[in-house]
Amino acid sequence: MRQSWRVEPEQAGQRADLFLASAMGVSRGEAQRLLEAGSAQVNGAAAKASVRLKAGDRVEAERLAPAPTQTLPEEIPLEVVFEDADLLVINKPRGMVAHPAPGHESGTLVNAVLSHAEDLSGIGGEQRPGIVHRLDKDTSGLLMVAKNDRAHLSLQAQIQAKTAQRIYLAILWGVPRFERALIEAPIGRHPSDRKKMAVRTDSHRAARDAVTELTIREPLGAFSVAEARLQTGRTHQIRVHCAYIGHPVAGDPLYGGTRKVPSQGISPRDRARIEEAILALGGQALHAHTLSFDHPRTGERLRFTVAPPDSLQNLLTLLREVYGGGYGNEIR
Repeated sequence: MRQSWRVEPEQAGQRADLFLASAMGVSRGEAQRLLEAGSAQVNGAAAKASVRLKAGDRVEAERLAPAPTQTLPEEIPLEVVFEDADLLVINKPRGMVAHPAPGHESGTLVNAVLSHAEDLSGIGGEQRPGIVHRLDKDTSGLLMVAKNDRAHLSLQAQIQAKTAQRIYLAILWGVPRFERALIEAPIGRHPSDRKKMAVRTDSHRAARDAVTELTIREPLGAFSVAEARLQTGRTHQIRVHCAYIGHPVAGDPLYGGTRKVPSQGISPRDRARIEEAILALGGQALHAHTLSFDHPRTGERLRFTVAPPDSLQNLLTLLREVYGGGYGNEIR
């Protein structure tokens, strides 16, 4: 369906791609593709993405039809922690996308699970069958997958009721002044970077309540080991909340986690070793290490714990070697 908009006086001077992205609720990249393909015009004529609009201009666009997609099984190794007729618990490796998305149409957890299991819950649709909750691409750890709709609905309800527990290990920059805190800060899309989320407290911007319980387990010089418990499940929630309090997750490329290690109190060699170990992570130092919930059929309480991947464990070992331990209640 074709849509049209009139440029208001207060919108004059905007680039065509930015105006179109806002009007259609799409990414700037998609708006640029529409303009380049001729599916969007200004005053009935083709226009470049960079053209500056004037008050009274008429912008028209027709969204490009998405290419038909089918999620196919792929024989990708999976570390299955638990499996029965109702569900799977998987230890997702760092670097694996949970489900197909633009730019990641194959090689995802869903592709692997479709090859492993004959039946999955259909609630998530064609591209997210069985997916009850997600982990970011570069976050490793435990993830639930439902094999049928009954299990899916039960597990989803437990997450919403906060009876299912998801506990993460994170290595943060700096040592917060608190040992335990409840971070309650709504999260919405970043105002200028659509790849990012942000804490949004301005009432006229869309944001959803987000609550993270953060406990500092071990101060380690310029870093600290934290345990994060999710009470809600917003996109990038732990990463956004940690950055919001001034202690981003180490190695996080989106939220300020790629700093230089302070030189105070350590040798240049140890500083270089730590920076190399952070770089070797390939992303944020965040791992979903514990998952507990009631079995959707039997009601039995299940609890699973997996150790962090080698790259994260190596960084943790190195920080303890260089800085020494802290409270003595470390996550191993």
